[in-house]
Amino acid sequence: MFIDRVVVRVKAGDGGSGIVSFRREKFVPMGGPDGGDGGRGGDVRVRADSNLSTLLDYTYRDSWEAENGDHGSGANKTGASGVDTILPVPPGTVIRDLDSGERLGEVIADGDELLVARAGRGGKGNAWFVTSTHQSPREYQPGEDGQRRTLELELKLIADVGLVGQPNAGKSTLLSVISAARPKIADYPFTTLAPNLGVVQLTDARTFVVADIPGIIEGAHEGRGLGLQFLRHIERTRLLAFLIPIDAMDWQEEYDQLRREIAAYSPELAQKPHCVVFTKMDLLGEDEAPPIEAPEAFGIFTVSAAARRGLEALLASWWERLLWMKKAIVQLDAPLPLP
Repeated sequence: MFIDRVVVRVKAGDGGSGIVSFRREKFVPMGGPDGGDGGRGGDVRVRADSNLSTLLDYTYRDSWEAENGDHGSGANKTGASGVDTILPVPPGTVIRDLDSGERLGEVIADGDELLVARAGRGGKGNAWFVTSTHQSPREYQPGEDGQRRTLELELKLIADVGLVGQPNAGKSTLLSVISAARPKIADYPFTTLAPNLGVVQLTDARTFVVADIPGIIEGAHEGRGLGLQFLRHIERTRLLAFLIPIDAMDWQEEYDQLRREIAAYSPELAQKPHCVVFTKMDLLGEDEAPPIEAPEAFGIFTVSAAARRGLEALLASWWERLLWMKKAIVQLDAPLPLP
């Protein structure tokens, strides 16, 4: 089951208290104070784990607490610190404080960590309060409470190419042909109920990741259909491919509608590079692209996933564009010509 949003409650560990203690040593009549400090509690941290692809585990357990610090003891012994609690999540997870709405951060790469609840500090024992005029203090500090928070964890898939289209546009079929992914395929709308990721393997160890997003219908940015639930997953994609089936009633209107939905959801997302891909070309028996106005697209392609036609040109174009984007990021001071 694919789960991409959960709410969890976390509690960092409390600090241990310092203590009041005096030395009791044979033949030492004036031992003096030796109360140790309390140990620090454990933090709660979120860590990206590339072995995970969903937040499903947090539907079974929604409350996490770190270990408290131990109290101090005599002989100036500091209590042991509490052990941190680590919440493993898939890379691409955004963390927010649900009560305040504050965005705490995100974990992108495998191993990235984010502190989400800070531990309480340990209190001071009476040995800490000794002064030249106060030789036998009986003061001590209690440990501080650990931070308590209610968090919203939201997963945004990380992919190079996002497949965008209306239901039954052929997204799942295309993904199943160009990668080893096996999404559900059927001849009725909304077959895909969760995003699917597939790794495309080209020659010479060239690979990139493609995401199949559930069908986008008119009004998706307002919550109609499944669009609003999964549109966030294409926010992290580097380029978009708008899939239009050749048997669509109006090619231009379908393309324009998809563009409007993306722009209404996120103007920044609408600025990402994109191409147009006409699918199911085997229904016509030809590979000529239909007339369509798409001046901002970097290419218009025709494919038939069932007949394995047009795929090499499409994948090569995606790779070239991704490669150019990577070089452009590295060489920010030297703009590269478009391929």
